[in-house]
Amino acid sequence: MAFDVSKNEAAMPLVSVLIPAFNHERFVQRCLDSVLEDPYPAKELIIIDDGSTDKTADRIADWVATHCMDLPIEYVRRENRGIAATLNELVARSSGDFLRPGASDDYLLPGGLGAQVRYLLAHPGKGAVIGDSVVVDQDGKKIHDSGMRDLHGANKSLYRSDEGIRRAIISQWAIGGPVALMRRSALDTVDRWSEGLRIEDWDLFLRLAARDALGFIDVSVCAYRIHGNNLSTTRHTGTRISNLAESRQVAMRRANLFAEPYRTLLRAQSHYIAAKISFLDRRLWPLLHHMLAYLSLVMVSKARTPAATPDGERA
Repeated sequence: MAFDVSKNEAAMPLVSVLIPAFNHERFVQRCLDSVLEDPYPAKELIIIDDGSTDKTADRIADWVATHCMDLPIEYVRRENRGIAATLNELVARSSGDFLRPGASDDYLLPGGLGAQVRYLLAHPGKGAVIGDSVVVDQDGKKIHDSGMRDLHGANKSLYRSDEGIRRAIISQWAIGGPVALMRRSALDTVDRWSEGLRIEDWDLFLRLAARDALGFIDVSVCAYRIHGNNLSTTRHTGTRISNLAESRQVAMRRANLFAEPYRTLLRAQSHYIAAKISFLDRRLWPLLHHMLAYLSLVMVSKARTPAATPDGERA
C-alpha cells in the first residue's frame, strides 16, 4: 500500500513520539532536534523527565520553550519511577494511533517514521514494526552502519519471516535503540510494558512475537548511541548478573505464550542465560549443568520443528 507523505497532514495517522528522559543532559537536545528534523508531519512529542539528577530537565525545558509552536508537545517533570512505568505513562498521555518510543540519548534518523508508517499501513495484521539503527559514539561519530549486524552479530535475513522473527527474538536479542513503531491497539493487546523490569524491551517483544505481531524493515530508523552509561553494555559484574537474572525470569515466564518448538527454545535460552550467570559467578558445576540443559533443549526444539514442504513452508 502506497503512502504519500506529501498528502494533507489531516489524512495521515498521528504518530506519538515518546521520550523517557533520565540523566542525559549532554545528549537530550540532539534527541529532541531529531524529532523536528524527521519530515513526517503528523506527529506529537511527549516527554517525561524521570527524576534526572543532572541538568537534563533544564535542557528539555529550554528546548520546549523554543519549539513549542513547531509541533504539539507535552512535557512532564517528576520523581523517578523507572523506565517501564515511564513508558506506560507516556502512552497514557499520548493521542496517536501509532507510538514511537525513543530514548533521550539516541536520536531519530530522517525518513524513519515515514518508512515505518508505510509498512504498518500496508500490513494491517502487524502490531509493530522494527527497523535497524546506525551506531554512534558519545560524540555522534558513526561506529557501525548496522546495529543489528555489526554490533549484535545478527542475521537480518531471519527477520523477513514470522518464524525467523520468533527464533531471532528468542535466541539472539539484536534490537538496540529505539527502532520500533507500534500500534496503540497492539500494546492494549499485550498489556504494555511490565513495570518493575529494568530491561523491559525483550519482555514486550517476546509477547508481540508470540502473536506474530512483529514486522521488520531493513531501514536504519535511528542512531543508537554507545557511551559509558548504557545499561545494556555495562561492565559491572554485579549489574550484569542482576540483568541476566531478570532476563532469565522473563524467559521462563513467557515460554508458555509460544507453541512448539519455540516454547522449548525459550526454555533452552533460560538455561543459556543461567550458564552466563554461573560463568560470571565462577561456578563451574552449575555452568556445566546449564550448558548441558541448553544443548539438550536446543536438540529437542529442532526435533519438534515441522519439516519444510517442497515450497519452503513448514508442514
